[in-house]
Amino acid sequence: MAEIHGTCSDRFSGVRDVLSQYLDSGADIGASAAVFVEGEPVVDIWGGFADPDFTKPWERDTITHVFSLTKTMTAISALVLIDRGELDPDAPVARYWPEFAQNGKEDVLVRHVLGHTSGVAGWSEPLSVEDLCDLEKSTAMLARQAPWWKPGTALGYHAFSTGHMVNALTSRITGRTLGQFFAEEICAPLGPDADFHIGTGPECDDRISPLIMGNPAADPSQHNDLARMALFNPLITPVISRTVPWRRAEIGGANGHGNARAAALIQSVVANGGEVGGVRLLSEKTCALAVQEQGSGMDLIMDAPLSWGMGYCTGSPLLEQLFGPRIVGHRIAFWGGGGGSMVVADLDARMTVAYVMNRWLAGSFDARSCGIVQAAYEAIG
Repeated sequence: MAEIHGTCSDRFSGVRDVLSQYLDSGADIGASAAVFVEGEPVVDIWGGFADPDFTKPWERDTITHVFSLTKTMTAISALVLIDRGELDPDAPVARYWPEFAQNGKEDVLVRHVLGHTSGVAGWSEPLSVEDLCDLEKSTAMLARQAPWWKPGTALGYHAFSTGHMVNALTSRITGRTLGQFFAEEICAPLGPDADFHIGTGPECDDRISPLIMGNPAADPSQHNDLARMALFNPLITPVISRTVPWRRAEIGGANGHGNARAAALIQSVVANGGEVGGVRLLSEKTCALAVQEQGSGMDLIMDAPLSWGMGYCTGSPLLEQLFGPRIVGHRIAFWGGGGGSMVVADLDARMTVAYVMNRWLAGSFDARSCGIVQAAYEAIG
């Protein structure tokens, strides 16, 4: 059987069993899982290998690329600015970023950006990977383009653009990039276990586990026109995620690196009323904004029924199917990354569950992350 390292309370042994099954079966190569309840860790486990040759073990401080799970870190950064009164969710984006008020975007509100209803779900112009990593260039492109629909009237997943827009707001308000603000104002106060990075420095390279493709990447031709522009302009694969330029960029929609412990610790701030380990980052009122519905219905990009709060997905008719019946009726702020990672913050159970792995599988709502979440809910009854 796979050797599982770390700590796990007896009550949550089911989570450990599920992770062990994944590693034994080959569903995972290297992975970590964590559960925090009322801001305290009850599960912090890992196992498997950090490389495709099965020679380097996944260690306590191993981190990996988590794609769109990064959006939850961008969201909590925006919530901190909102909580401090520096960012008004009801204000036009152009109040902070005047260049944005072009081509019909004068009435795009901050809440539209966080709720994926702004209509600026991607780039209208062709974009290269190099362009995406060049924040100045790609953000200027967003500023001058027209929205794809009337802002606030429809829901459409902002796959990469939401991070660029929140970075533009953050830098103009604070004088720091999103990655810097996140590191200094969220990770640093929470301590070394908040080991998550929006843009990694060279000091992290030796402990990054590369993503290992477990199946072919999605075929853009199978998606509608809006989805092709939002999800595949440019096309980012696990192979690209291993490159140094990608790691160094600060792409708040997609290029975060971390492990389950870090993801669960940081997002437990939202689940636990804004305070963890004696550190208060948010008020209870601002935490509730995370699950305040901003848009709901058939997502024009994802082609699935979703509900979005202030930077977090809050629900879907699929929620019970994904996470089990015990989650129904709870205030949930969650999202995951392409390939399989996920973090779920439950504001009612005051529980946060995270799963981060290196075996990348194309598709949304990965069954492996859902199995970890279901095991955590079975533990609390």
